[in-house]
Amino acid sequence: MVAVNEVIKTRKLTMLETAFGEDVMHYLMDEKTVEVMVNPDGRLHYERIGEGKVATDIYLPAEQTENIVKLVASFKNGVANEQNPEVAAELSFDGARFQGWLPPVVEQACFSIRRRAIAIFTLAQYVEQGALTQAQCDLLSKAVHDRKNIIIVGGTGSGKTTFANALLDVLAGSDDRILVIEDLPELQVRVDDLVTMTTTTYVSMRDLVKGSLRMRPDRIIIGEVRDGSALDLLKAWNTGHPGGVCTIHANSVESVPYRLEDLIQEAVVTVPRSLILQSVDLIVFISRDRAGKRTISDIVELVGYENERYILEVC
Repeated sequence: MVAVNEVIKTRKLTMLETAFGEDVMHYLMDEKTVEVMVNPDGRLHYERIGEGKVATDIYLPAEQTENIVKLVASFKNGVANEQNPEVAAELSFDGARFQGWLPPVVEQACFSIRRRAIAIFTLAQYVEQGALTQAQCDLLSKAVHDRKNIIIVGGTGSGKTTFANALLDVLAGSDDRILVIEDLPELQVRVDDLVTMTTTTYVSMRDLVKGSLRMRPDRIIIGEVRDGSALDLLKAWNTGHPGGVCTIHANSVESVPYRLEDLIQEAVVTVPRSLILQSVDLIVFISRDRAGKRTISDIVELVGYENERYILEVC
């Protein structure tokens, strides 16, 4: 049975490679590639480490792009059509994350593939590349060891997940029991006592955060908070499970507490500001310039609330 499964897996991988074609596979197999994107007009874009985002002169036929989206869906036992135009899945290529769309949501089929990092980019390497100062590195390393709760914030493609992996690398060899909860597996933690959980169509992030509390975690790590699970996460961090890390989309460190309020209101009407103040220790903002260079531009501590404003102190 194992041999049969391996044969089936190999055939599926070959079919995907054929469907993607040489142009897409060329970038997808490049270890420095961060993301491969094909827009509705068929044009292929990519982003590589050190290069930023590049628009190529390659255009994929609409039929090929549509076939790719439908094929990925079928390999995940799903169906992509006009009634089900979205396909989100993990590919066999180093755990790459696939997000595809079909008409009528878009004019023509399109997709984006985010490659999972093969090697963990450490805090020391951020310092070497000038994205992080040594003082910031020491501060964050100590915060992880001291079980501070850290929120990493930035825009799309700013490198939040990559930086989260760098923070989690500080825990390498730890005896802590760590639970990692994500929509798609991207975070990497080098500890022996590790449980990784991913959401499904039927199991939400909030379900997993609630359930994780019954699995005796020492630390709870969230890939990205984007809904009412923010409330459950903050409760968990504040009731015996400190030392967590999560990422969140926001435009600045100042906007993070208010973003948390918005997410919490998806679960309850009244926002427990005291819970936010008690649960969040550090907020780290990562930015990316046009050339693709990432920089840790702000590290602040959430210290209070006064005159209807959260008070942040620069670290």
